[in-house]
Amino acid sequence: MQYLLLLHASEDSWDKMTPEQQQQGYAAYMAYTEALKKAAAYVGSNRLRPTGTATTVRVVDGKTQVLDGPYADSKEQLGGYYLIDAADMDAALNWAARCPGAGHGVIEVRPVWQM
Repeated sequence: MQYLLLLHASEDSWDKMTPEQQQQGYAAYMAYTEALKKAAAYVGSNRLRPTGTATTVRVVDGKTQVLDGPYADSKEQLGGYYLIDAADMDAALNWAARCPGAGHGVIEVRPVWQM
C-alpha cells in the first residue's frame, strides 16, 4: 500500500542554520532516501518551493477565486513529501519516525486512496 509522508516544518529554520548544519541536514535526507530505496519502499519525493510562491484556487457559486499564498496559515509549513510503499500503517509510521524531518518538524502520514 502507498503512503504519503507530508513533511511540515518552519520555513525559516533552514536559513537560520550554519552551512555545516545545512550540509549535515542534506546528508541526513540523502541517507534516509537511500534507506527507503534499499528497502524497495521509495516511490518518489520532492521539496516544495516556499509558501510565498503558493497560489490557492477555489470555486464559489461557480466563480473561480485565485488567492496568493497557501491554503492554511500555520506555524509550520508543508515543505516536501515522500511517497512510499509500506506493508501497513505501522510500517509507514516506522518510516516516518526515521525521517530527519521528524526531528525538527512534523511528519503527517496519509494512506493513498488509489483509484
